Amino acid sequence: MSRLLVASASTLIDAPPAAVYKALTDPADVKQYFFGTTLTTNWNKGSPISWKGEWQGRTYEDKGTVLANEPNRRLEYTHFSPLAGKPDLPENYHTVTIELTPEGSGTRVTLEQDNNETEEAREHSTKNWEMMLGGLKKHVDSRTGRR
Repeated sequence: MSRLLVASASTLIDAPPAAVYKALTDPADVKQYFFGTTLTTNWNKGSPISWKGEWQGRTYEDKGTVLANEPNRRLEYTHFSPLAGKPDLPENYHTVTIELTPEGSGTRVTLEQDNNETEEAREHSTKNWEMMLGGLKKHVDSRTGRR
C-alpha cells in the first residue's frame, strides 16, 4: 500500500528529551498545547489511542493504535479522524512518527505524518503539526523557565 505524501515538521526545544517526552505523552500536558484535546492511551505497543475534543465548533473523537514507544526517543502511532469524511478503513489512517534527538543543550523534535492524498492535504497537515509543535515548545519552555 502506498503511503503517499508525507507531511513533516520540526522544532528545537531547549529542554532535555525526558521533559519533551513527558509533554508528548502525559494527557494533562497534551491538553495544554494540543488544541485542548483529551488524550487517552497507556502507550503500550498495540494499545488503542484516542483524542477527543472540539475543533472549530465540532466535537471529534480521533483514534489509532500505538505502534512504538521508545521513552525519550520515539513515538509512533496510527491516526484516523472521522472529520475527514472517509470510511474507517486501514487505507484512510495516517502513521505519525515523532523522533526526539538531543541537539546541543536541547531536543530536536521531528514529526512525520504519511498518507496525505494531495499536496494540499500534505501542506494542511504540515501547518497543523507546525502549530502543535509551536505549542509544545511554548509549553515545555514555560515549565523549564526558558523562552
